Amino acid sequence: MILRTFGWSLGVTVVGLLIALLYDGPTGLALVAVLAVLEISLSFDNAVVNAKVLDRMSAFWQKIFLTVGIAIAVFGMRLVFPLLIVGITAKLNPVQAFDLALNDSARYHELMNDAYPMIAAFGGMFLMMLFLDFVFEERAEKWLPWVERPLARIGKLDQLSVVVAGGSLAFVSWLAAEDPGQVMIAGVLGMITYILVNGLGELFSEAGDDDEDEDGAREGAGGRSGPSSLALATGKAGFFLFLYLEVLDASFSFDGVIGAFAISTDPIVIALGLGIGAMYIRSLTVFLVRKGTLHEYVYLEHGAHWAIGALAVCMLVSIGHHVPEWITGGLGAGLIIAAFASSVVRNRGEGGGAPAETPPGEDGKKLHSSNV
Repeated sequence: MILRTFGWSLGVTVVGLLIALLYDGPTGLALVAVLAVLEISLSFDNAVVNAKVLDRMSAFWQKIFLTVGIAIAVFGMRLVFPLLIVGITAKLNPVQAFDLALNDSARYHELMNDAYPMIAAFGGMFLMMLFLDFVFEERAEKWLPWVERPLARIGKLDQLSVVVAGGSLAFVSWLAAEDPGQVMIAGVLGMITYILVNGLGELFSEAGDDDEDEDGAREGAGGRSGPSSLALATGKAGFFLFLYLEVLDASFSFDGVIGAFAISTDPIVIALGLGIGAMYIRSLTVFLVRKGTLHEYVYLEHGAHWAIGALAVCMLVSIGHHVPEWITGGLGAGLIIAAFASSVVRNRGEGGGAPAETPPGEDGKKLHSSNV
């Protein structure tokens, strides 16, 4: 199963490193390898959260996620997105920005540094909203009950996430930003984007669920002559879930893209390195689903969201002070490892904590049902 799940990632790694060697020699090879490791370390929480959504998708849509989805992630967020940032900052079109990146890396890096506070505000507020919505929601399982219980209680106040995130943005803009107005605008746009993305995700998910329920009712009434409910769940419902997952996955790309500019300003090197890392994150997401890891180790999702919260704080702090990438990556990895260890202890205390049995899906593997 390891080879089947990570085979594409290994293949992409070989091809990507070969291209890097031909493009920029040993230096390019080393930079691409470092960027791939950076992307994996910063985005492991991405894999855990994505797995909760991918858990509901069939084998077909998992393959679409690993093919079409990776093309969107690599070329959309890892190549086009940085060029758009530079283009907007310097009032250039994407072609001019690409030419600048290839032929005047010093100027390109300067423009990225100028834009960094706005990027950090946008990405930090997006991730902050994601984290706050998680910790302010009442949950049966609590990893850190001493802090999660009071947060869930005060989270009953409507729109508390917006209040806390907005207050944090105002404080950081006033305290650390050289241009508070631009940082405020970027941060508010990040909050708006999260609210829109979250709403679209719920719409996609509910649309898929409604289609399944409606078609199931027709089948029960004897008025149905189309495909089975399983086919619909893996067809139209799977498509909606795929759209939701792509929108969600794009939101996690900001930290990796931003951190990459501390290592290289070459758009080709960045796209190769982050593309390889993104491929492993996708393979890891599928692996977590096929092994039922999130059902067995129930605190992993909690650890991933606390890692997202830590990353959001680091991004906001970095508006005024540089935060080394090893700190953001180390915090995320440490929290997830701690959550995994807590899950192991919990399972041993309950006699194994085996995941619940679910009907087999395609290729004989189990597909678990969970809420997005």
